[in-house]
Amino acid sequence: MQLIITFSILLITIIFFISNRLRADLVAVLALLTLVLTGILEPTEALAGFSNSVVMMVASLFIVGAGIFRSGLAQMAGNLLLRWSGDSEKKLFILLLVIVATVGAFMSNTGTVALMLPIVVSIAMSIQSSPSKFLIPLSYMASFSGLLTLIASPTNLIVSQHLVENGYEKLGFFDITPIGIIGVMTGIIYLYVVRNKLLPKGKRRNNANDEHKLSPKQLAIDYQLGGNLVRVRVPEQSKMIGKRLTELKIPANYQSFLLKIERKTTEGLNLLPVTYQEMAGPKSIIQPKDVLYMKGSIENIERLKEDFGLQIEESDSEADDLISKQLGIAEVLLTPHSSLIDETIQNFGFREKYNLNILSINRRGEQFPKQLSKQRLRFGDALLVQGSWDEIERLAKETQDFVVVGQPKEHASMATASGKAAIAGGIMLLMILLMVFDVFPTVVSAAIGAVLMILTGCVRNMDDAYSKINWESIILIASMLPMATALEKTGGMVILSEGIIQVLGGFGAIGVLAGIFLLTMTFGQFISNTATAVLFVPIAMNAALSMDANPYSFLIAVAVGANMAFSTPVASPTNAMVMTAGGYTFFDFVKVGVPLQLVIYAVMLIMIPIFFPL
Repeated sequence: MQLIITFSILLITIIFFISNRLRADLVAVLALLTLVLTGILEPTEALAGFSNSVVMMVASLFIVGAGIFRSGLAQMAGNLLLRWSGDSEKKLFILLLVIVATVGAFMSNTGTVALMLPIVVSIAMSIQSSPSKFLIPLSYMASFSGLLTLIASPTNLIVSQHLVENGYEKLGFFDITPIGIIGVMTGIIYLYVVRNKLLPKGKRRNNANDEHKLSPKQLAIDYQLGGNLVRVRVPEQSKMIGKRLTELKIPANYQSFLLKIERKTTEGLNLLPVTYQEMAGPKSIIQPKDVLYMKGSIENIERLKEDFGLQIEESDSEADDLISKQLGIAEVLLTPHSSLIDETIQNFGFREKYNLNILSINRRGEQFPKQLSKQRLRFGDALLVQGSWDEIERLAKETQDFVVVGQPKEHASMATASGKAAIAGGIMLLMILLMVFDVFPTVVSAAIGAVLMILTGCVRNMDDAYSKINWESIILIASMLPMATALEKTGGMVILSEGIIQVLGGFGAIGVLAGIFLLTMTFGQFISNTATAVLFVPIAMNAALSMDANPYSFLIAVAVGANMAFSTPVASPTNAMVMTAGGYTFFDFVKVGVPLQLVIYAVMLIMIPIFFPL
């Protein structure tokens, strides 16, 4: 009876996965609860998945991936790609796939696509080509890259863990690499051949660059902040030293605004002078050697210079000088019932209340950068505010009066990690070396990499780290792992493996391997690669042991089959990601993916037994 219940739960779970009516993680949790409520699993058995090392490993890799993105390391790779390819679309296409495979060898396929998608779209547009010709190949190559190293895909980790649990040696970091290289080469050749025949040629509408339009640097350009931005240094003998901004009355006397103060400090744990930036506020006190970023006419700033003995360093500062690791800008819209409507900025006390400067007002496309304090605000006004990233984030939580446009938390994290690409690259290299030489267990090495990303500022803080973990994947993995325990307890594993052996056993171990490979690949078109691997790894192990065959070859076949999800947009999160950005239809994936599925099936059936003899 329990066996029937277990298979029923499994079948219903798969149906829900395929229907996509509920989120995959919710389906997995419901399946887990049902197994407990029906008495098939004890609560401790059901929760065992959450203590599995694979879960911690995957979470750590999400944080490492965030550090690679935040620090600009991924962007540097994109810039190199464009430089190497020039204006050759063919060369760009191949280089793109090679770089995606390289990056994907050390992080999840979802993270790889998330990193590369905006880069690929902008590059495609810059060479006057359709992004739709590049995005399906991007997704497919990210899936292929999951076979290049142990950490490139959760399926590999699940396979390795199951081998250890059954008394076998775990997979080495590069044990699966030969299979992965063959897969990558096959994928590149196939996609290059069909790129002009099967991939969509027309330019589709996409929104991949919408977020770029709302970036702080783009806002600074849109609001023309760079026009009258002047950098002024405060000499040690200046009359301005030691005075608060409220005493100086710069806006009233000089029709200019002090937006940012830059100074060097050795306070705290800093042994060497470190450049620090703060928003200019009423209580700011001017110190010797401060660099002041002023906005105003050069004539007025010249008067300020003469009166206080200042030095004008440059008069051509760029707008993005207002953006730093500490300070940023954001666009704010007034809500229909905002208490600021019909109020002047001066009367409302915006700076005092929110510790932010209002730099400009955009009213139906018209800019009001001057006499801001006297402007009465109207519904529909967009305010450009400047200040510390923390204050901007706090303002974003004020939903009654304002709506902060875009993602200030994302931009703050990017700004904090800016310039740390070398550090992120070093951490990634260290993590890889620890894994390759087996200095620590793989999960510990991944955790070291994640912690270092946070401590070095490549990931802004713990909140930022948690926000970059794909919790849907984590819950899905942890909830589906006990399904294998349920199948094993009720004898389901034995029945499935014996069924495959009875049907295909006459063809020998290679026949059974082909059957398991095909079933894994088929299931992988409708449910996640992780869930597919969790289900089929124990079946493959039982089948291999029953036939006295090499379990490594059978489990590698499962890892490959689970990763090769090309034929439907729901087969992989990466397919779903590029479907929207590339404007693809369901049939686009069928048209390109099914032939590739058949090609890779034939190639891998030959290659897996060569590298992992039966």
